[in-house]
Amino acid sequence: MTTVKDMSSDALIDSIIKERIRKLNQNSIDIEHDLPFLVADTRRIFRQHERWLQCLPHITPFYAVKCNSDVRLLRYLARLGVGFDCASWGEMKLVLDLGVDPTRIIFAHPCKAVSALQMATRRGVPRTTFDNVDELEKIKNYAPSLRLLLRIYADDATALVSLGNKFGAPLDTTKALLLKAKDLGLTVEGVSFHVGSGASSADTFVTAVQNAQRVFQQGQQLGFNMHVLDVGGGFQDSNFEQMALTLQQTIEKEFPPSTQVIAEPGRYYARSFYTAACKVIARRKQIGQDRLTHTDMLYLNDGIYGCFMNAVAENEIYCPILVRRGTASDPERETGEHRYSVWGPTCDGLDCIAKEATMDCEIKVGDWVKFENMGSYTVATSTQFNGFPNRYDIIYVDDHLPLRWDREITASSKRIRSEAVL
Repeated sequence: MTTVKDMSSDALIDSIIKERIRKLNQNSIDIEHDLPFLVADTRRIFRQHERWLQCLPHITPFYAVKCNSDVRLLRYLARLGVGFDCASWGEMKLVLDLGVDPTRIIFAHPCKAVSALQMATRRGVPRTTFDNVDELEKIKNYAPSLRLLLRIYADDATALVSLGNKFGAPLDTTKALLLKAKDLGLTVEGVSFHVGSGASSADTFVTAVQNAQRVFQQGQQLGFNMHVLDVGGGFQDSNFEQMALTLQQTIEKEFPPSTQVIAEPGRYYARSFYTAACKVIARRKQIGQDRLTHTDMLYLNDGIYGCFMNAVAENEIYCPILVRRGTASDPERETGEHRYSVWGPTCDGLDCIAKEATMDCEIKVGDWVKFENMGSYTVATSTQFNGFPNRYDIIYVDDHLPLRWDREITASSKRIRSEAVL
């Protein structure tokens, strides 16, 4: 008998998707049959964590909760010893309610609401960031016990999402900000930066670390105990080893070993966690003159207002993969290369998942397709536009058995069964 441990991650996920579709087909007119679903594999998170420990053993990861706030993911990361980068009242509460020690949280948002500052202080979150004078005065008035990191400007022009256009103090302002913090009697203990989400230029990390070292010197000259460096996020699965090596070497060159270095990876951990399964709810075959210049069109039960917002926000290229019903050939399905544009279910003309996707056979209404690497900025950014729900059934996989878990069920209302480190 084949066990979960004996199966590869891809094979197991395919098996779970097919079984889920088989059960849905037993009642094909039920609304559940027309909703997308996700399969989550914690083993992929564990493998990413092993890579982190191997490549960046001296940098403590604080997972960016905004990327994917799935309670099961957060709880699993907590068991691995990962910290948490929270940017709001809600994210801090979510993590703290899981029983995570508040010292494992950084409130990493330079511009915060007063209520969030007060909550951080009340619940024992020790550290936050700032990049402007008004924020310092706000912290002085409402949360003076928080320890501070000065967030400096950094920006990778090749990043999927730029953050330098919104946050980060320019270098010609850092000394004035440190002086203001000193005048207010606040505690600055280090520097943070973020090169952008999905960065690809290692040189940007080099420049940011070198700039952080200069600001460290400014702080030390003013009497601050500068000992924390937060290198932010931007890590991608595809170039992680290269970026990590450059970052580690630059830190070793610029900072003493006693420096506490942390980071805020998000998509690095979460991207491979989900595989999405979507149903083809409609198809438009081109006829007339359009068939000579336009591809046929597929309409799925999820789109950019659901889990595919990155098609717009980051120009991500999505590649659907047909979930085959069996090994036998389908005599009623055309074989050979077929090209389609792929669309979401809403009435919005912007709701395009892929302008062109090449499949190795004909795709029909009622087929299911899967999309890999759907764990980052997917469910977290989904909406209910046009009346389509953003509730996703998630099937979780561990080394023992798959478990179904509805996103609306909280940790407090049902015992989680698969939390052990793999």
